[in-house]
Amino acid sequence: MYSPDVCQKARKSRDHRFDGLFYVAVKTTGIYCRPICPAPAAKEENVEYFEYAHNAAEAGFRPCIRCRPDAAPGSYAWLGIQTTAVRAKKMIDEGVLSTHTTAELAERLGITQRYLNKLFKQFYGTSPKQYALYKQCDFAKQLLQQTALPVAHIAFASGFNSLRRFNDAFARLYQLSPTQLRGGVENSQSHITLYLPYRPPYNWQVLHNFLAKRLIEPVEWLTQNSYGRTFRLDIFDGAFEAHYEPKQHRFKVEIAINDVAGLHLVVSNIKRVLDLNADPLFIENHLKSALPKTFEFTQGLRLPGIWSEFEAGIRAILGQQVSVAAARNLLKTLANELGEHNHLGQLLFPEPIAMKDNEFGFFKMPARRKEALTSFASYCFNTNGNNELDQWLSIKGVGPWTVDYAKMRGQSNPDIYLAGDLGVKKAFAQYGELDVHACAPFRSYLTFQLWQQL
Repeated sequence: MYSPDVCQKARKSRDHRFDGLFYVAVKTTGIYCRPICPAPAAKEENVEYFEYAHNAAEAGFRPCIRCRPDAAPGSYAWLGIQTTAVRAKKMIDEGVLSTHTTAELAERLGITQRYLNKLFKQFYGTSPKQYALYKQCDFAKQLLQQTALPVAHIAFASGFNSLRRFNDAFARLYQLSPTQLRGGVENSQSHITLYLPYRPPYNWQVLHNFLAKRLIEPVEWLTQNSYGRTFRLDIFDGAFEAHYEPKQHRFKVEIAINDVAGLHLVVSNIKRVLDLNADPLFIENHLKSALPKTFEFTQGLRLPGIWSEFEAGIRAILGQQVSVAAARNLLKTLANELGEHNHLGQLLFPEPIAMKDNEFGFFKMPARRKEALTSFASYCFNTNGNNELDQWLSIKGVGPWTVDYAKMRGQSNPDIYLAGDLGVKKAFAQYGELDVHACAPFRSYLTFQLWQQL
C-alpha cells in the first residue's frame, strides 16, 4: 500500500496509472471512489485510503455511482509475491467457496484452516469467508445494474444458496436491498450481456492475430472486433462472445449458459482468458527496467488464455514438433471427431472421457504421439481436474515445455518463461544476453514480447 502522501498526490492528479491500485473513501459522505473519480476532490482530513475495494466496503463505505470502483480492474502488483495467500485469493476469485468450505480450500492448499485465516488476515485484512461474500455481492451488483435477470436468479448466479441469505448479505454490505439498487423491470433472459472493463492500453490487434492463427473452428470464432467460443465448466455449458470496445475501455460480453448458477464461474474464466485484470503499464515498466534499451516493446500486450488446463495440454501435445498451422488442423479434426454439443447444439472441445480409450485412427501421426494423447486424457480423467500440472511430467510424451505452456495459457500464470521454445530462442539470440530472472514475476509477458520480435 502506498503512503498517504503518495495517495494524496495521485488522487489530486487523477493519474490513470494509479487506477485500481488503491481506493479513496470520504468520511463525510460515506462513499469510496477510484483515484480517478471526476467528482470534486474532498479535503484531505475527510479522506481515508484503502488498498482493496472490499476493505472500504467492510469499513462501512458504499461505492461511488459516478466512477464505479467495483468496475476498476484488480492490480497485478500483488502477484509479485508468490504466496499461499495469493493462491487462496485467486481460487476464491474463481468461485471455489461457492461449492467448497473454507476447510476444504485449506486442505487443497496443504495448510490448516486456522493458518489460512491468519494468512488472509495478514495480506488482505479480512477472512476468506468475508472476502468471498464481498466478491459474490460485487458480482450480484454488476448483474443488477447491467441485466434484467430476476433477483432470485441473480442470487443463485452469484453463488448464494438462498434468496434470504443473498438479501441479508447484500443489505449489510451496501445498505440497500437488491430491489432498491435496481429499481427496474425484471425478465428471465436466456442470453446475458455484461460489460467487463480493462485497464488500458489493450493491444487487441496482437491478441486477434495470435488467436486467428490458432482458432479451432467451430469451437471458436473470430471477427474483426470480437472473439467467441463454446464452453463447458463442471456441469455448466454454453457459449460467449466478447466484443472489443476500445473507447469505453471494456468488452461487451454476451453469454448463453444452461444454468445461471454457474455464471460467476464462467465470467471469472472469461476475464482470465482475455487477461482483463492485467496492469500493462506496471508490467511493461518492470520489464523495461530489466531489459536493454534496444528491446522493442509491444504496448498493451496480454496473455491469451485457453479455456481449461486440459485443452491447453492437448493443444501443447498436438503442437509438438509441427507448425502452428498443422497443429490447428489437427485440433479442428479432433474437435469434429470427438467433440460433444452444448445445450445450444454448438460443438464443444472434447472432454477427457471421450479421449482416454480412443485409438485416434483419424490422425496420421506417430503412434507415440497418439499414446501420449491417450495417456494424458486418462490421467486427467482419473485425477478429476487436479491442477498440480508438474505431475503431468510422469506421463510419457509430456515434457517441461508442454507443462509450462499449459501453465502459461491454461492457468494464465504470469511468470512462465518458455526457454525451450524455438521462437523464443530465435528472438533471444537477437539480443545476445537478457536478464530473464530480473523479469520475474512477469516472465510470461516476456515470452510473448519475444514472440513479437519474430
